[in-house]
Amino acid sequence: MLLPLIAVLLGLVALLWSADHFVGAAAATARRAGMSTMLVGMTIVALGTSAPEIVVSLMASLDGIPDLATGNALGSNIANIGLVLGITAVVVPIPVRFSMVRRELPLLLGATGLAGYTLANGHLGRLDAALLIALLVFSLWWLFRADTPDAEEAVAGDIPDMLLPRALLWLVVTLAVMVAGSRGLVWGASEIARGMGISELTIGLTIVAIGTSLPELTACVASALRRHHDLAIGNVIGSNLFNLLAVLPVPGLLAPGAIDSAAGERDYPVLLLLTLALGAMLLWHRRNHLGRLPGMALAAAYAGYLAWLGMTSLGSGA
Repeated sequence: MLLPLIAVLLGLVALLWSADHFVGAAAATARRAGMSTMLVGMTIVALGTSAPEIVVSLMASLDGIPDLATGNALGSNIANIGLVLGITAVVVPIPVRFSMVRRELPLLLGATGLAGYTLANGHLGRLDAALLIALLVFSLWWLFRADTPDAEEAVAGDIPDMLLPRALLWLVVTLAVMVAGSRGLVWGASEIARGMGISELTIGLTIVAIGTSLPELTACVASALRRHHDLAIGNVIGSNLFNLLAVLPVPGLLAPGAIDSAAGERDYPVLLLLTLALGAMLLWHRRNHLGRLPGMALAAAYAGYLAWLGMTSLGSGA
């Protein structure tokens, strides 16, 4: 147990160090490349912080344990809304722009609905994966097409004054540290969990999902504290898009077949309810702030889900 514990601690340290530097490099890239900070949050930061989920799903599917990959995708999205966005809003209230509600939120709702369709029959196959990837391609095209750099965004916050090559180098270096830290954390936590006899789906929904969501949590809190608010909330929406459209298809492509029925019957409804709640909050607070009270509600909902998951897993012997 000593080596897994060391891996967990080192992984946490690596994540905490890399997230702050990664956000600064992403904001500098947005300025130098002429992209809005929202688009960078929806693409570069979101893809970067979703890389651990993609790596875990690839390895799990190749190892013949697709339930861990499916649990990772669903659990990470639940954690991103309840844990990541909830804690970020508690730390620093987040401004909500109407353009985000109009453009990015419908994509997330559509991806969530399509994910539910692919999970409904208890089988995740290559056709399901192809549908999810097709929506990913459309989403990326739509985001780049709709992006209009905002002068007010460009001067908001403390954006590091880096030349584009240096900013891109920092993106690569910090992303590498972030992924390595996440892998160490996930490996150590998974070894500990397996030693306790926990199922692969439950590991994916809890230990792995929380571990791979730590980059989103650290990046979002760092973004909010630096007043890069669009990076913070854009990162959550973008990461959830990537998790559903780039991570969930992996087991369908590499290990198509039946999935644990609990994923569609228990965990997906929780994800759907949280996503709808997030959409309602963003609509209600458009042109305003997502404050501490909604943040505490999201965090409390996530804590309740973990408690329910623990009770159902123990009760079923999973």
